Amino acid sequence: MKFLIVTVLSTFFYLTTFATAQYPDRILFDGKEYNLHSNPLESYFEKNPDKRPKGGVMSTALWRGYVATFEVRDSQLFVKDIQIQYWDTTDKKNHDTKWKSVMTEVFPDQKNAKVDWLSGLLVLPFGKLVNYVHMGYGSTYEKYFLLEIDKGSYIKSKQFDYKEYENFKDKQFSAYKKTDEYKETKAKLKKEGSSDEFIDSFLRSFVTQYTSKILTD
Repeated sequence: MKFLIVTVLSTFFYLTTFATAQYPDRILFDGKEYNLHSNPLESYFEKNPDKRPKGGVMSTALWRGYVATFEVRDSQLFVKDIQIQYWDTTDKKNHDTKWKSVMTEVFPDQKNAKVDWLSGLLVLPFGKLVNYVHMGYGSTYEKYFLLEIDKGSYIKSKQFDYKEYENFKDKQFSAYKKTDEYKETKAKLKKEGSSDEFIDSFLRSFVTQYTSKILTD
């Protein structure tokens, strides 16, 4: 199951919405905190729109209106916290923004909520910034972790430098092209008038969002 882009319309939504580099969600993995190049709560909010945090400051750099923190613990993926930004009006001279937790509003009576709705790949960039791209999560970093998650359970991970990560995406896309899911997705995109060249280029770039498992060693 795709967890970041679930329909063809969502695909083009991401392309147009991520016109600005996004403030990332975060994840605790092996005792360290990393940024995430994906937003695992979005598929949950698509199915539970009444649970989406309200009242947060939204901007071109934070289109979803919140920042979530996740944690891999005991081979399970949990939501650790969800925060929204708000305007502090207590100081009449300077109206600054602050952060507050809305975890209990989204998941009442749950200190940590297992991400059991999620099956997919999580991309964790780290190290030096190699190439900045002012769009979504398009920037390139020195190194990457790739985590495979199945219904909230941590399966395995791989570590790459940025060149190895690009090579992995090529191999992953080659394996993805052999699946029925690829054929179905391509057929939907072709109905929208996209060319074969554009579709393959797009799906290759977003292959970690379209595939739920590591398909190649």
